[in-house]
Amino acid sequence: MDWAGWAVFGLAATAALTSVLIAAQLAGWTRLDLPLLLGTLVVEDPDHARAVGFLLHLGAGQVFALLYALGFAVLGHATWWLGALFGCLHGGVALTAIIPLFAGVHPRIGSLRAGLESRAVLEPPGLLALNYGYQTPLVAAIAHVLYGAVLGLLLEVG
Repeated sequence: MDWAGWAVFGLAATAALTSVLIAAQLAGWTRLDLPLLLGTLVVEDPDHARAVGFLLHLGAGQVFALLYALGFAVLGHATWWLGALFGCLHGGVALTAIIPLFAGVHPRIGSLRAGLESRAVLEPPGLLALNYGYQTPLVAAIAHVLYGAVLGLLLEVG
């Protein structure tokens, strides 16, 4: 396995994914703020949470890059289009399982069943994170496909 490539290109792919998400948020296409979402798992202050969340996001990107590298190694080759397919799967799981389940474990995300006494500061993302904007699933899909394509293009198998 290409360990040096995994370490370097995992960061590059995560930076590409994060850039797409931040650009889309700044353009008003989505309200999904992954660094804030991740950071508020452990830090209450939103400004500090974004910084912590960015580091958590980089770490998660490295873990997923390792999974992609293992997938490429099992298949015996890596290409941009295979990485893009992995990205489709990754984005689909993130939107249908991981992000919607945050409301059940995240201390600062509201629940769809929370009453008036809820102290949540973040709204629940809902299925496909649609509560953060109707374009959020498309933005997230594009970002994850780009992430996978970067890894597929840059990682070497062998």
